[in-house]
Amino acid sequence: MFAARRRQAGVFKGSVMDWSKTPENLKPDNLYAAVSFDAVNRVFRDNRLFDSSIYDTTIGLFIGPTILAMEGKPHRAHRNLVSAAFKSRSLLRWEPEIVRPVCHTLIDEVAEAGTADLISDFTFEFPTRVIARLLGLPEEDLPWFRARAVELISYTVKWKRAFEASAALKDYFLQQIDIRRSRPTEDIIGDLVTAEIDGEKLSDEAIYSFLRLLLPAGLETTYRSSGNLLFLLLSHPEQFRALQADRTLIPAAIEEGLRYETPLTTVQRCATEDTELQGVPIPAGSVIDVCIGSANRDESRWVRAEEFDIFRQRAPHITFAAGEHTCMGLHLARMETRVALECLLDRLADITLRTEEDPHIWGQPFRSPRRLPVTFRTVT
Repeated sequence: MFAARRRQAGVFKGSVMDWSKTPENLKPDNLYAAVSFDAVNRVFRDNRLFDSSIYDTTIGLFIGPTILAMEGKPHRAHRNLVSAAFKSRSLLRWEPEIVRPVCHTLIDEVAEAGTADLISDFTFEFPTRVIARLLGLPEEDLPWFRARAVELISYTVKWKRAFEASAALKDYFLQQIDIRRSRPTEDIIGDLVTAEIDGEKLSDEAIYSFLRLLLPAGLETTYRSSGNLLFLLLSHPEQFRALQADRTLIPAAIEEGLRYETPLTTVQRCATEDTELQGVPIPAGSVIDVCIGSANRDESRWVRAEEFDIFRQRAPHITFAAGEHTCMGLHLARMETRVALECLLDRLADITLRTEEDPHIWGQPFRSPRRLPVTFRTVT
């Protein structure tokens, strides 16, 4: 669909999203879609003409006010405060202390069986456990936390249940905030509680709203992107063998996976005034589908764009957006995926996809395999 649209124009009037279940009074009057790399890049980088206010009436209803929908000075100030939780020295500590042990524990749980579903047994589990550890949540709270996280993430399916999960997470995070005010901790919640720039601190609402934002941002996209990469490698065995023989190919494989099968294909922006995009007039108030997945397959930017190739000449993709709203968790996401892949390669050999069960990547706007059944041999 995206390829057909790109052949016609980089921008078109209409949508790539399914609005059939949206009440008529909530549907935008004007819908447009940006599908070429240049169009998507321009929308992301011009936040004056194309802002994120639409999130106030979508996911913002469930997670509260966050940097997702902020623009300009408020966005920069808020981002500077919350980015304290993702400083580079924290990443250096998180990898050996949290991320790698979590991956090894999950592999331990399936190693003797010789078979596993890498989605339910690994890629869905590891970012959930990592986020819980990064937040400093008690181990015994993990099942409850995971259940509420999934309910919140699924707000488009059951909105009432998502509101209830949002309220429960607010109460839970407020308790965690109070604990850290009396006893500081070295975790993300502790960093957010003590974060201060020019004498300004984050309010409780800003903290628990940001923590709720971490659930779709840190769980949904990471588990999908890592599952996509594993499927692509296992279904391109010659490239997988090359990577097994040369671990220096891992970063390139991660970037190609993010480009070729973008876990979140489409986000949205609003036009703040009458403007134009690649020659197409866009009236003020229009909602624009920003098709990242399409931009990442743009033939004018990548030769053989519709092929997965970890050896291709690199050109930066736009999976983590661009401009002011570039994903602040991109370094954590890349590190988590790299460590997950390294641990699997260290511990398991002869990993083979069970194709008789027809595993495949599907979905829009979120894309990933539902199942990834494999057989393997444990490395002794």
